[in-house]
Amino acid sequence: MSQTAASPSDRRKATIKDVAKRAGVSPSAVTIAVHNKPGVSAKTKERILQAARELGWSPNQAAQSLSGQSLHTVGLAIARPARMLGLEPFYMEFISGIESVLTRHSCSLLLRLVEPEEEIEVHREWWQGNRVSGSILVDLRVDDPRIPALSAIGLPAVVVGHPSLAGPFTSVWTDDAAATVEAVRYLAALGHHRIARVSGPAELGHSAIRTKAFTETAEELGLEARTVVADFSADQGSRACRTLLLAADRPTAIVFDNDLMAVTALGVASEFGLVVPRDLSLLAWDDSQLCQLTRPMLSAMQHDVFSFGADVTKTLFDVMAGREAVSHTAQVPSLVPRGSTAPPQV
Repeated sequence: MSQTAASPSDRRKATIKDVAKRAGVSPSAVTIAVHNKPGVSAKTKERILQAARELGWSPNQAAQSLSGQSLHTVGLAIARPARMLGLEPFYMEFISGIESVLTRHSCSLLLRLVEPEEEIEVHREWWQGNRVSGSILVDLRVDDPRIPALSAIGLPAVVVGHPSLAGPFTSVWTDDAAATVEAVRYLAALGHHRIARVSGPAELGHSAIRTKAFTETAEELGLEARTVVADFSADQGSRACRTLLLAADRPTAIVFDNDLMAVTALGVASEFGLVVPRDLSLLAWDDSQLCQLTRPMLSAMQHDVFSFGADVTKTLFDVMAGREAVSHTAQVPSLVPRGSTAPPQV
């Protein structure tokens, strides 16, 4: 016996779960069918669409949200101030890379700026409320509490960071240690004996990795080396640079953990009457377009951040689909010498 169409009152109440029940499938199969995605047979798809027509249900955004479906959405929570994020080239490029993959899959990005202590609860609410299909975890800290907490709830996720920070999660990372070694060796080859580094927050895993490599390589080469901690912002980058230049034994070369802090250092050097690179060499990190807009243009450790974001997202799709997803390193940042580095004046 064929099923009859729902009454007007039934139509108003129909949800994706009702469609799934009538078609004898799961709600996720309904989502796949109505969005014309691979994963269900043609026969099953037609049965689902017929059930939707009979119930008067349509896959509009509001209906899917109310029914508790994730809408094929990927979550990204970033513990950075909104004003700072708008000036940070890394995340603009990284998010663009994420979106380049999501667009091809007709998926959305759920982005939220949070305080560090909020992030676990945000991811928990997203996952348990079926608002996301998986998440990207960034800015991993040493002994990061997110790892055990989010692993315990079964959140599909990819960690942006070294495997030593990722616990049971699949990770995609850049070899920060190798890149830092290259940067220090380059400055040593130019003849610098007193070098410094302005880092990001010390508790971040990649900051700790870079600091260790910076210190150990400098010791190996017999260089005087110092690291001053900042927070990636222009303000703290400037303060850190002033601290270094006020020292009696000021460095002749400084490495910065991002481009923004390196750009501000050009102004600080000018305040001190120093000419870059004659009196002070500056080396940036990531090599965004900012590095080529300054005069002199900034030497940098180049990192294809757009491709990095895309790689992370492709890996997350493998995780969410239950396919084998292997932790792997992205391309190692490479040195791009420009006008901000030179041998020190003797």
